[in-house]
Amino acid sequence: MSNIQVIGLGMATLDILVRLTEMPTWEDGGRFSAIAIDGGGPVATAIAAVTRLGAPAGFVGTYGSDRLGEIKLQTLTECGIDVSRMVRRPVPENEIVLVNVHAQTGERVFTGSQSFQDYQLTPDELDRDYVTAADVLHLDGYHADAALQAAGWMRAAGKRVVLDGSATRRPIPPAMAALVRQVDVLICGAGFGATLTGRADPWEIAAAILDMGPAVVVQTEGKAGSYTTTRAERFHTPSFDVAVVDTTGAGDVFHGAYIVGMLRGWEVRRIVEFATAVSALKCTQLGGRRPIPCFDQVVEFLRERGSAPA
Repeated sequence: MSNIQVIGLGMATLDILVRLTEMPTWEDGGRFSAIAIDGGGPVATAIAAVTRLGAPAGFVGTYGSDRLGEIKLQTLTECGIDVSRMVRRPVPENEIVLVNVHAQTGERVFTGSQSFQDYQLTPDELDRDYVTAADVLHLDGYHADAALQAAGWMRAAGKRVVLDGSATRRPIPPAMAALVRQVDVLICGAGFGATLTGRADPWEIAAAILDMGPAVVVQTEGKAGSYTTTRAERFHTPSFDVAVVDTTGAGDVFHGAYIVGMLRGWEVRRIVEFATAVSALKCTQLGGRRPIPCFDQVVEFLRERGSAPA
């Protein structure tokens, strides 16, 4: 695919989702109301949103040599994602996640495989021409050494880099902190910015991160909406009120929608509103990727609420 506009490099998982009211215990296995198998992972799901919203994209990562690895690869190709630079590992698929979704709230608990962090991509497994042919590179810090290399290539080529800083209360790894300094846009979940900077106020957090290098910082806070800061402005964007079924992948598709807005040349307030709408629509169904809306659905959703992308 020579017209690829976005390349994602990062985590791609195979998600097994179960919707239930009570978590199972050794004494009571309980019952579930719905089950689904879907692709997941921060960057992989963001790239699925990019293609669903109409922009050609590719993904770089690994997959296993067993049936589960083939299913994971299929969850990418069925989204129209170019997987020509995916690397096949001669081991069983290890990026597998069990997702328990709370039926009442849509919140979820993730359980990953014990070998989840094994078999990382190395820089020498990347195709520089493939990566830098795109307009935007999207990263999540997974495959850390390869991500830093790819970000450096993009900056040297004058291209843009977007980073997903996942919600966390744990210390930020040195490689992730280094990556923050190599990106143009940082979109991070609850706790990431506070842990990275040692600040508590969202505006102070963003100002400190801007000093590290990014030109735009977006802090997503679930129902509380998001806080965006650039060197020219700062603003809060509220979330949309929808009937939530499953929040899995909500932040990931926000990233993908944000990138699509960048490609369309919109101003940042319009981009964030669009990404917020895409994220809200995704939450109305079970799964991280299957519920992602197409572009026209998002436009209609916004028009019903008195707004629409320019």
